Amino acid sequence: MGDRTSWSRRDFLGLGVGALGAAGLAACGGTSSSTGGGQAEVPKELLDAASSLKGTAMGLLSQKLYSTAANEALDSSIKKFADATGTKIENSLVQADAGDVVAKIDAEVKGGVARDLAFMTDSRFIAQFHALGDLEDVTDVVTALTALYGEPCAEAKNFCVFDGKWYAIPYHFIGIGSFLRKDWMQEKGIAPKDVYTWEELRDVCLAISDPGKRRFGWGMTVNRSGDGNGMIEALINSYGGAIASNDGRKVTFDTPETVQAVTFLGDIYTNGKFKPMLPPGVASWTDTSNNENWLAGVLGYTRNSFSVYADSKTKKNPVYDNTHVFSDCVGPATDKSLLLGQSQGFVVFKGAKNAALAKLLAQYLVTAPALVGVSKEAPGLVMPAWQKVWDADPYFTGGDPAFPMVRTMSQQPLPLSTKNGLKFPQKASAGQQAVVAAYVLTDMMQQVVQGTAPAAAVTAAHAKMVQIFAQQGLPQ
Repeated sequence: MGDRTSWSRRDFLGLGVGALGAAGLAACGGTSSSTGGGQAEVPKELLDAASSLKGTAMGLLSQKLYSTAANEALDSSIKKFADATGTKIENSLVQADAGDVVAKIDAEVKGGVARDLAFMTDSRFIAQFHALGDLEDVTDVVTALTALYGEPCAEAKNFCVFDGKWYAIPYHFIGIGSFLRKDWMQEKGIAPKDVYTWEELRDVCLAISDPGKRRFGWGMTVNRSGDGNGMIEALINSYGGAIASNDGRKVTFDTPETVQAVTFLGDIYTNGKFKPMLPPGVASWTDTSNNENWLAGVLGYTRNSFSVYADSKTKKNPVYDNTHVFSDCVGPATDKSLLLGQSQGFVVFKGAKNAALAKLLAQYLVTAPALVGVSKEAPGLVMPAWQKVWDADPYFTGGDPAFPMVRTMSQQPLPLSTKNGLKFPQKASAGQQAVVAAYVLTDMMQQVVQGTAPAAAVTAAHAKMVQIFAQQGLPQ
């Protein structure tokens, strides 16, 4: 979904020293205002609350979106807010898939040089930052937004709340899905379905593969990557395994269910029967590789955030019209997909020099006028995190055939359960998030591909997880 670490800076308004004002929380209601030059609507309540902050500055750290145009649209929304409020806002990008992003930002917070506000994927990062003591309580903002825009996306209530307090403000929902080439399937007489088992999907991928035509069915890697991590963990969960217990505190990885899942997945990469469906170089793919190969039209299936789907649509790639979108596959322990999606959450860092302005900016960026331009450049990837924002612009309800699936995912009742008692989402855990960030899952699968028995690889991975949990203050 991303590329290597990149800390590029877009200083379109300049950065100064922010002075923390005494502005209270503003409810961003329906009344809106525009500045000259066709600026986007900024709710009057936010403008009023920001009046005492005119001339101050703040820094924002944005998790890099796959779409360059979406990043530019976000810049535009930020600039419009800054112009309307008479403030200065610097926006910097961070690539979240490098593995060291938490350590870097934590060092900045501890050193007193962190940005005031950031948005990061809730299920991957918020628990880690909270455990490190890096975040301010933002319950006041979430309470105000809930009064205006209804409930936030369901999964955010698990990953952004600790001890009954919100430490991240839901910003936008990230659709995640599975994608099949329906034209290749039709050529083979295979009708698309909305639900597959992993075994069924594997067999479809093999059936639609034709290396002579540069058609490779299985477009996923188990090399170090966010997409590889996500696929491995989702498959293991559907078989009834999990990194940790439901309370997020105890490593429970080494189970027969996990071994069964790892055995199944390892077979895809080691059994000669499935070689025709594996793309050349798949063993060394990084996070952009499945995106690039899907868009090049050589993959029959991939699993990704909606970044790849969005890119095919916005760039009028013929792959878009031939894409069948469905949720995650089911496994022996599941009757339905366990796919939750994710959301980006705004966090205010400890020691923020302009927390008041940061909170007001967050309240603006979640609104339909600020979000729709970003979403149109990243359809399905950047969607509303708040119930009433979905209905605030016709684009969100009717802009793409896949949007209803994404909305259902964002608002589905949680938790989702497996037959053996696992519940997803599990309680947000710094240990689990650190395990994923350390690529323990992909490293385990690499060992299997290189000949290690699945049971031995799972046991070794479990031991690494125990060490990581202990480092995160969760001794086993």
